[in-house]
Amino acid sequence: MFFKKIHKRIKITLLIIFFIFIVIILRVFYIQVIDYKKLNKKASDLWSRNLPIKADRGLIYDRNGVVLADNATTTSLVVIPNQIKNKKETATKLAEILNVSYETMYKHVSKKTSIERVHPEGRRLSYEVADKIKALKLDGVYLVKESQRVYPYDSYMAHTLGFVGIDNQGLSGIELTYDKYLTGEDGAIKYFSDAKGNKLNLSEVYEQPQDGMNITLTINNEIQTSLERELSNAVTKYNPDRAIGLVMDPNNGEVLAISARPNFSPENYQNYSIEEINRNLPIWATYEPGSTFKIITLAAALQEGKVDLNKDTYYDKGSIKVENATIHCWKHGGHGKETFMQVVENSCNPGFVILGQRLGKNTLFDYIDKFGFGQKTGIDLNGESTGIIFDRSKVGPVELATTAFGQGVSVTPIQQVTAVSAAINGGTLYKPYIVKSINEPETNTVIKETKPTKVRQVISEETSKKVREALENVVANGSGRTSYIDGYRVGGKTGTAQKVENGRYLSNNYILSFIGFLPADDPQVVVYIAIDNPKGTVQYGGTTVGPISKAVLKDCIKALDIPQREGGKNKKYKWPDPKTYTVPDVTNKTVEEAKKTLKNFKVSVDGSGSKVTYQSPAAGTKLDEGKTIRIFTE
Repeated sequence: MFFKKIHKRIKITLLIIFFIFIVIILRVFYIQVIDYKKLNKKASDLWSRNLPIKADRGLIYDRNGVVLADNATTTSLVVIPNQIKNKKETATKLAEILNVSYETMYKHVSKKTSIERVHPEGRRLSYEVADKIKALKLDGVYLVKESQRVYPYDSYMAHTLGFVGIDNQGLSGIELTYDKYLTGEDGAIKYFSDAKGNKLNLSEVYEQPQDGMNITLTINNEIQTSLERELSNAVTKYNPDRAIGLVMDPNNGEVLAISARPNFSPENYQNYSIEEINRNLPIWATYEPGSTFKIITLAAALQEGKVDLNKDTYYDKGSIKVENATIHCWKHGGHGKETFMQVVENSCNPGFVILGQRLGKNTLFDYIDKFGFGQKTGIDLNGESTGIIFDRSKVGPVELATTAFGQGVSVTPIQQVTAVSAAINGGTLYKPYIVKSINEPETNTVIKETKPTKVRQVISEETSKKVREALENVVANGSGRTSYIDGYRVGGKTGTAQKVENGRYLSNNYILSFIGFLPADDPQVVVYIAIDNPKGTVQYGGTTVGPISKAVLKDCIKALDIPQREGGKNKKYKWPDPKTYTVPDVTNKTVEEAKKTLKNFKVSVDGSGSKVTYQSPAAGTKLDEGKTIRIFTE
């Protein structure tokens, strides 16, 4: 009986032992097979360390592949405190090379951390400093690759491109708006060390960084360069408070150039105030547009059939009475009897008051809404303003009258260019945009592409054609004559808006502007220039801003390869405009015959012969009266 009990206990014990053995085997199997990756990673984390390798930020290109935002490879300093055997010596030598205090460097090399990035003293080192550190061959001291953002054209479109911080994070402009695409994934060099931090003799693992996505803009760098040059020239010549420029393709909303003054250097943004670096004036600044807004009133009146420009007439006495307010024309004494086409050409305020009255409050303000004023355009840039339009419930006869010629309302440059584009492109309002595509860096595969977005049809093609014709007349016969380009059909409108401060209009302080386009019969480009309070010049948009716009338009002709057009309107010359003549061919003529033929020009003779063998400029060139032509003799 006793032996039976012992035998039973042995069986139970053996069964328990067998069960435990099975559990152990299953557990080992689970650890070695099923849970291997997880446990191996945890173990690896205990004895592996990473030296970071920063990924390059995605590049930003213009539409033709010109790099606008690039990267430069620099070197940064990191230390592994556990590997530094002589911390005092290491701190002393590094402090001397980096020109910082011993105390500062000692804090870095003795910090209780696996890896310490020496910041900011050791960031983005020069090649000379990096070579000195490398030559020391100090234990626990490493130099790692880092990328630094650079802008090849420095301050060009600085507010639009934006800038990045010390860690290459986007802080403004496109750099901020598209930061998630531009930012890459950092890599590392993985090495192995024991519990004390001593480096083990095991192979290092290289984890390649993944660069950020590249971005292609709608910007045309050739036009951008022209715009930047002309704004800089305007600042030098007129010392304005601000200068703004914007160029757009009216047929799809693509921004071809954008800039403003004052501007800044994105690589040195720390040297500027927050206001200077964060206010992108072409989309942020709001002000009374003045006469460029008359294009909207004109388009609305034509669409509603309220005026026949060539048949309807108006007698301008120099002012018009609206309730208790007297609204003056810029020309003292007025223009007398004029057709409404001449009202547009002469930018006659009282004439536009009549158009506003014919439209009525609700109709005019309906069109103002349809053209996109009082709301953001939705351009893919941060910091856009909405502008200010009268509350209809507060619009009386005077407010209706002033709105009709661009006073009392507040708009942004991007709103103006977008709206005028709709008025001349056949009547379609487009959403403006500046990012054309986002591309994968290695294969250039398009990840995301922006297509033109039609917002609404505002006016008809027939009405748009009439608007284009009227604005071409403005350049040929009216206030926009300084933007006339011989051989090319140019349309446009000047603006002279008195500035407001604390609810009062300032005296002798204006925002002068011009918005022009070409070809007038088939617009391919719209240029807008605004100069805020220019000094030492006549306060008229046509006089000051017209020539600036003309220079940019001429560069657009070259950049976009726009051919000359037949059927344009001949310029009506008025003092002080110079007359333009076609240079005749005087080769093979005698010097005396050549001088008589070139009677409209000054003549400079090179050589002592009697017959002309060469002339400059060549025959057929358009030249202002009184310009010099050189003739060369045998």
